[in-house]
Amino acid sequence: MARKVDVGPKWLFLLVLAGLGMFGPFAIDAVFPAFERMDAEWHVGNAALQQSVSVYLLSFAAMSLFHGPFSDALGRRPVIIVGVTGFGLASLLGALAPSLPVLLICRSLQGICAGAGQIVSRAMIPDVFEGEEAQRVMAQIAMIFGLAPAIAPIIGGYLLGWDGWRGVFWFLVLFAAVLLALVLCGAKETLPKQNRTRFDGRFLFVSLYKVWLNPTGRLLAFIGAIHFGGQFVLISSAPLFITDLVHLGETDFWVLFVPLFSGMIAGSWTTSHFNDERYRWRLAWTGYVCALTGVALLVGFAFFEPTAQLPWIVIPMPLYTFGISLVFPIQTLAMLELYPKYRGAASSVQSFISLLTNAVIVGLIAPAVAVSLETLMLTSAGFTVCSACLWTWYRRRARNAPASLPE
Repeated sequence: MARKVDVGPKWLFLLVLAGLGMFGPFAIDAVFPAFERMDAEWHVGNAALQQSVSVYLLSFAAMSLFHGPFSDALGRRPVIIVGVTGFGLASLLGALAPSLPVLLICRSLQGICAGAGQIVSRAMIPDVFEGEEAQRVMAQIAMIFGLAPAIAPIIGGYLLGWDGWRGVFWFLVLFAAVLLALVLCGAKETLPKQNRTRFDGRFLFVSLYKVWLNPTGRLLAFIGAIHFGGQFVLISSAPLFITDLVHLGETDFWVLFVPLFSGMIAGSWTTSHFNDERYRWRLAWTGYVCALTGVALLVGFAFFEPTAQLPWIVIPMPLYTFGISLVFPIQTLAMLELYPKYRGAASSVQSFISLLTNAVIVGLIAPAVAVSLETLMLTSAGFTVCSACLWTWYRRRARNAPASLPE
């Protein structure tokens, strides 16, 4: 299938997209192993340090509403360049932070800039590809995205031996510099001028409102947020899971993240290879069956004393996240396809809902439920069951009414 826009070699385009999508999640997970060192320096407690992730996500969510519309009006490339540059500078300030309040400001600045990569890169895929090819590329990128949260805490744990917790932020500075060079040298604009929207404040809000106006789009945004929320409960509980529930150290985060994200990568790979339009919805239902089976095993293992320990408690995680990631690219593409003229705005709304949900999870839900394996796994199960019910409702509505947005 011919591309809608020529962006040069496909491998280079995918590499740029992968880097853009990775640096936002990397900034979340790489700091988890550093919490103990930060507490040793500032004596603020784990709950206060958890807010460094909440602040990041809240800022990410707030600004995510504007990255997409800005890119619809100005083009994808300028927004990405400004965002990656700002992220690098915020990471530099974070590496030099003398106290937790200063670090929280730096984390907020990181969050403000991070969406320029993740949100805009997602909108670039349907700019260039369509149909089955778009689903394949979306799944391939999701598979690469899964590497960031998987390796980030592992790298973060070993960076502590270089320059303590500040080494994590120095690494993010380097990451941003390499990514900026890659964007400047290898990323072409994917949104031609004739396809851009007007650039004025009123129209930016109008595009967001048009996206929000569609009840099917709103439903898909909430489904995606809740769907990923079940997995994010486990991700955001990592510091408590590793140190308090299974009694390991700061370099042992791989024990949780490798099982979680090996399933995620396998699921994304599967979606990329079974992308026939005729089987898209069947694949989504298969994903839900796998996710519900995996999380049911997690709950059962948590309540059965002989299996409520390593390695048993992490064995069902690849099946769970395999199911999650089979569905997620399909949900994402389904929403973006509703808005051919407002893909950036659609990506912004979708990300805003997801990030706001994640901020609530990391700031309130995870500290409350990560007191035992039983409550932690039950909470993940609750998110997944809720997502499955909403997805069933969405599919029934889609069969009975047109989902597209009037232009």
